[in-house]
Amino acid sequence: MSLIDTHAHLFAEEFEHDIAEVISRAKEMGVRKVLLPNIDETSIDSLKRTTEHYPGFFYPMIGLHPTSVTRDWKKQLYAIYQEYSNGSYIAAGEIGIDLYWDTTFRKEQIEAFEEQLKWCTEKNVPASIHFRNATEEVIKSIKRVGAKSLRGVFHSFGGNLDELEEIMKLKNFWVGINGVVTFKNSGLSETLKLCPIDKILLETDSPYLAPVPYRGKRNEPSYLPCIVKKLSEVWKETEENIIEVTSSSAKELFNITV
Repeated sequence: MSLIDTHAHLFAEEFEHDIAEVISRAKEMGVRKVLLPNIDETSIDSLKRTTEHYPGFFYPMIGLHPTSVTRDWKKQLYAIYQEYSNGSYIAAGEIGIDLYWDTTFRKEQIEAFEEQLKWCTEKNVPASIHFRNATEEVIKSIKRVGAKSLRGVFHSFGGNLDELEEIMKLKNFWVGINGVVTFKNSGLSETLKLCPIDKILLETDSPYLAPVPYRGKRNEPSYLPCIVKKLSEVWKETEENIIEVTSSSAKELFNITV
């Protein structure tokens, strides 16, 4: 197996005492690559340190998470762009709009998101997009910046069929599926029955959203096969085929090899 976890925060403090063991368990379960999206200007050092310790296994992204956006978002983005220009990053992430937790900086979130989408065009990299309670707003931003020149993934998709259909219309975008698909009352399984397998990427969003039977515990990449197993049930496909197709899509989007 060659699994790719396209979204995990393994540089977070939750992993600082046992990161080597977490990586070992992931490799035992067939995980070959883990993509690490940044949070904000304060997490860059931790992201870089983690990546440098495990080259070839971790691939970093750079960006400003929408819940970290402040009134001084331009100053925040300046610091992040400086790092972007000096480092080697495979995507802009985690970027987007979040209207679930707080809408105080709604305008600033949209402006910061669109500025980072412009970086994607400039650097020819994909976007890893956070869009909680903001699917419509995110799609509008993508279209304003230029959908044809952008590509990316709607990370942690848990939406309904209407939202899925709108995302699929963008052509160059995938949906990231994590442990939510294993939650009994999420309804996501039914929605995904109508989603092409080749438009899915696997992710854990570690340390969050651990799949059943680990729900409520700290999540980690070694749990990725639980998501594959559930998707196999949803689509009546072999686990091997799901791994092959999703890994191929991840390599295509993020321009990586396994």
